[in-house]
Amino acid sequence: MIVLAGGKGTRIRGVLGEVPKLLAPLDGQPYLQHLLAWLYPAGFRHVQFALGYQAHAIETALQQLSKPADLTLDAVIEAEPLGTAGAIRLAMQALPSGTPLAIMNGDSYTDADLAHFYAQHRRSGASISMLCVEVEDISRYGQVVLNDQNRVVQFAEKNPHAKGHSGLINAGLYILEPQARQLLADSLGSSIEHDFFTTLPEHAIHGVPISAPFIDFGTPESYQVAQTFFAQRQPQLARYMEIAP
Repeated sequence: MIVLAGGKGTRIRGVLGEVPKLLAPLDGQPYLQHLLAWLYPAGFRHVQFALGYQAHAIETALQQLSKPADLTLDAVIEAEPLGTAGAIRLAMQALPSGTPLAIMNGDSYTDADLAHFYAQHRRSGASISMLCVEVEDISRYGQVVLNDQNRVVQFAEKNPHAKGHSGLINAGLYILEPQARQLLADSLGSSIEHDFFTTLPEHAIHGVPISAPFIDFGTPESYQVAQTFFAQRQPQLARYMEIAP
């Protein structure tokens, strides 16, 4: 798993100061712990963080973190901002090729069954799958439109006039098969969303639609929502922490 965590979090700087979002305190624990408490039970044993802003603070936290003995945490640091696609290209250089790769944004959380996501990906036969979550208000996000075979047919830009309308959005979690990994490695552009996905053949991306809580704490308002959400998720975090040394 590659976790993209290189952004500066400018919209929430007034709340967090210089603290990177991956270390944002949520109900008494850094978001990093909540994230791992989600990934570890799903079977992820090697998580690589693609870092930029405040990379050394995150590296220190990774080294000091209480975690299960069979969980490996690595970091790759970009020398300059590379965007999501560039950060993935850099991170992939340190990972074995020839196997499927999971990638996720490090500043959002979807309360999803990751085993189900992977099973749907395998069943589809697609080289790329994207987790798509239904939200009640799509005005803050770009909408993802799927056809009746759950293939992506459109990425719609943010539309403030869509306030109050529900729809599917990109949850920022992907699975890439080896051929898709190579296409991304050979591609140009900094954004996986705008510079890579949009260049793929029609219907190349399989969308896995789910209905689940989606937490994006990029603004002060959504950060408060995240506080409440993770306060209710303490049993999950407690189970994870019990197997940490």
